[in-house]
Amino acid sequence: MSSVREAWGAGVINFDGLGVISYRFKVKKMKIIKDVIALRFKTSESEGVILHGEGQQGDYITLELRMAKLLMQINLGSNQYGSILGHTSVTTGSLLDDNHWHSVVIERYRRNVNFTLDRHTQHFRTNGEFDHLDLDYELSFGGMPYSGKPVGAGRKNFKGCMESINYNGDNITDLARRKKIDTSSFRNLSFSCVETHSFPVFFNATSFLQLPGRANHDTLSVSFQFRTWNPEGLLLFSNLDDGTLEVSLEDSKVGVHLNVTQETGNQRVDLSSGSGLNDGQWHAIRLVARENFAMLTIDGEEASAVRSTSPLTITTGGTYHLGGYFLQTLFPPSQRSFQGCMQAILLDDQPADMHAVEKGIMGAFENVSLDMCAIIDRCMPNHCEHGGRCKQTWDSFSCTCDGTGYTGATCHTSIYEPSCEAYKHRGRSSDTYWIDPDGSGPLGPFKVNCNMTEDKVWTTVMNNLPPKTAVTGSSRERRTVLQVNYSASMDQVTSITTSAEYCEQLISYSCRMSRLLNTPGETHLYSPPTREHITEGGRLFCSSQSQNVMCNSY
Repeated sequence: MSSVREAWGAGVINFDGLGVISYRFKVKKMKIIKDVIALRFKTSESEGVILHGEGQQGDYITLELRMAKLLMQINLGSNQYGSILGHTSVTTGSLLDDNHWHSVVIERYRRNVNFTLDRHTQHFRTNGEFDHLDLDYELSFGGMPYSGKPVGAGRKNFKGCMESINYNGDNITDLARRKKIDTSSFRNLSFSCVETHSFPVFFNATSFLQLPGRANHDTLSVSFQFRTWNPEGLLLFSNLDDGTLEVSLEDSKVGVHLNVTQETGNQRVDLSSGSGLNDGQWHAIRLVARENFAMLTIDGEEASAVRSTSPLTITTGGTYHLGGYFLQTLFPPSQRSFQGCMQAILLDDQPADMHAVEKGIMGAFENVSLDMCAIIDRCMPNHCEHGGRCKQTWDSFSCTCDGTGYTGATCHTSIYEPSCEAYKHRGRSSDTYWIDPDGSGPLGPFKVNCNMTEDKVWTTVMNNLPPKTAVTGSSRERRTVLQVNYSASMDQVTSITTSAEYCEQLISYSCRMSRLLNTPGETHLYSPPTREHITEGGRLFCSSQSQNVMCNSY
């Protein structure tokens, strides 16, 4: 069932999932230092490219829906050696396929970006060292224009409505209405929002929805969409003429159990398909069963289809219970209830008339909410600290702290001691340990060597250089650079040095046939905290021996 909302003053464009608006630049190549992009969108789709632009040098900007979250990807430039990687990816929002209007604003000046969704702003800096966005030809809205490149493969165009589209001061919706930009890929460009009304049904742990099907039929066919956070739950149950049908979520998979009693004995067919179906996304189920055949398909994917050719005779009972079954029966379902939402229900190939159900003309229900899906994402924002992974059910969330170095309900408490001294006080001997100097603070744990002497404790931060590094052929024009990378960040190293009584970092040089330090103007030594530069005029053979950062305390 569809309804049309006429465009209001700001201008609405209906995207059909095929058409793309191309905003051509006035010059072939644009070197952009500042961007302001604003728009509003609404959709019932969880995937779709909202805008995209790219350049031949590898720069790009993309805004898209992915799993009903808003993903922005931007690259201001990477070099061919891979030492400068400009790709930056930021995700915001959740459950944005709710068919409600959402507002997006992207403000960029050089590498500084404000990314705002529905008045919630994330501030970030793009990776790399470049600050211009180099785009060629155009910026597209509603999808990625075909360019023959594989970069857009598998990405869907946006399907839904956009309004108030503005790019750096230009009103894109107004330009499209006045045919000042390219909209030729649309079969029928509409400036009204065509909304498909899916009429969802919301279930809690005490709900059920009873709907009629076809009775005494030799073919059973049901399909519907559902979304939930729970790994278990009863999706559908039906008393057949001579048995039962149960469709349930079992360990985040869909399980189908057909039990039929006949003169020859009990016939049972079990099917299972899918995985991770409690991710809060809409998933589609289709089940067909007839004589000696049953097939289950998830999300319309052929790869998900499971079939059975076991002996089976079907006679439908004519009534289906969705989301719950609480009646007494000889063969009750393994589960009784479901927490989540359903929509697009077809029973024996007949679409369920939910308006008739709402008016009490057909079917029956209890404790359900019609024409709404009251799902919320308890992991957005993520309350798990230090990289903990958030998991949720319909009623609660929990944090998985494995591999983070932290524990507790929200991964707040460090499992490591704050220093080598703390390990010594616990009676530990010299060894390699993980330490976390700021405990539950933002600095992560890191590995150090602890040398426990009788009166002092030495903490050593290791680096990645071998014991000796040979340097040959260096000159004023061609310097030799040795990069010293430590097993801790500078902030982590600082957390040790600020609390230590004494610290040292020793880098020694052994040279032969060289005027190192003897000829002013021809030899240069520069030693910042993290790297060593050695430049020598004339012949030079040096070996550089780098020791680690060492700090001690009593």
